[in-house]
Amino acid sequence: MHFLIVKLSSIGDVVHAMPAVVALRRAFPTARLTWVVERVAAPLLLGAPGLDEVIVLDTRGWRRQWHRREVLRQAAACLARLRRYPVDVALDFQGLMKSAAVAWYSRARRRIGFATDALREPPGRLAYTEQVAVSPSEHVIRANLRLVEALGVAPPETYEFWLPPLEDEAAYVAGQLSRQGITGRFALLNPGGGWVTKRWPAANFGYLAELLWRQHGLASVVTYGPGETSLVAQVQAVVRAAPVASFPTNLREYLALARRATVFVGGDTGPLHLAAAVGTPIVGLYGPTSAERNGPFAAADKVVGLDAACRTDCYRRTCQQHICMDISVSLVAQAVGDRLRALS
Repeated sequence: MHFLIVKLSSIGDVVHAMPAVVALRRAFPTARLTWVVERVAAPLLLGAPGLDEVIVLDTRGWRRQWHRREVLRQAAACLARLRRYPVDVALDFQGLMKSAAVAWYSRARRRIGFATDALREPPGRLAYTEQVAVSPSEHVIRANLRLVEALGVAPPETYEFWLPPLEDEAAYVAGQLSRQGITGRFALLNPGGGWVTKRWPAANFGYLAELLWRQHGLASVVTYGPGETSLVAQVQAVVRAAPVASFPTNLREYLALARRATVFVGGDTGPLHLAAAVGTPIVGLYGPTSAERNGPFAAADKVVGLDAACRTDCYRRTCQQHICMDISVSLVAQAVGDRLRALS
C-alpha cells in the first residue's frame, strides 16, 4: 500500500497535518508514505521518522523562472517522482487547485479530499474520487484526522508530531543563549506574522518582557523571520532592565529553541504551531482568526483576545480598524502567570 500525502504549505498547516499522518502510519505500519511539500516547509519533514519519501516542490520559484531550462528540469524530475511508485491513495489536506492537481497527477486509484464547502478553492473537488465532510468550527488537526478516518484509521487519544532530529540545531541554540547571557528560564516572544492583522504591536512585547522579568524572573528571547528584524528593534527599544536576547534561526533551529523555552507568547502564526508541536506551554494572542479552529490544543494553554464588536473570526489579512489585537499588556502578563502556575 502506498499513500501520498499532499500538504504543501504553510508551516502551521504542515504541522497541523502531522498527527493525521502519524495515525496513518500507526494504522498501516508497512505501507509506503510519501509527502509532497513546498520548499519553504520541507525542513520540517526531511529526515522525519515515519516517512519513506519527501518530494519537495518549489512552485513559487518555478513560476518566477519558468522559462529557464534548469527550472523545467527540476519540475519534470518532481513529476516523475510522483509516478515512480504506484500510488493507491492520495490524501489532499490542502484544498487548493494545485494540491488537488498533485493528487490527480499521481494516478492514485483513491483521491480523498475535503467536502466542497471546506475547500479554499472549490474547483479542486473535480480531482477527488471521495470527499469528507468537516465542521468549520472544529480544530484543523481534528479536521485533518477525518481524512484518514475515511480509511478506517482510529483517531488518536493524543496528538503526535514526528519531527527530524535536532542535535546540531540544539547545540547552536545553546551556544547562542550562552553568549547572550540567557542561562535560566526564558519566555519565547514572537512579534511577527505573515498577516499584519495577526500581529500584536511589537513594542507591547518589550513591555511584556519587563513585566515577566519583574514578576517571574523570566528572561525573554525574541524570535523573528525573514524581513522582521525591525520588529525586534521595536521590542528592544522599550526594554529597560529585563534581559532580552535575539538571534537568527532557521526552521529546525527554531524548533530546538522552542523546546528549551519555558513559555511561548505570540499570535496565530507558524512559530506558535511549531512551539505547540514540541510541547512548549503557549499563550496565544488571537484576533482575526478562530482560536477554536487554529489555537493551541493543550488543555492548560491560554488564549487571549479582545472581545471587540467587529470580531467575527473574519480572517482578514488587512483591516483599517484592526482593533481586535488591541489587547492590554497586563492581560497578556496575567495569562502568562496563569500558564506558569499550571506548570508547577
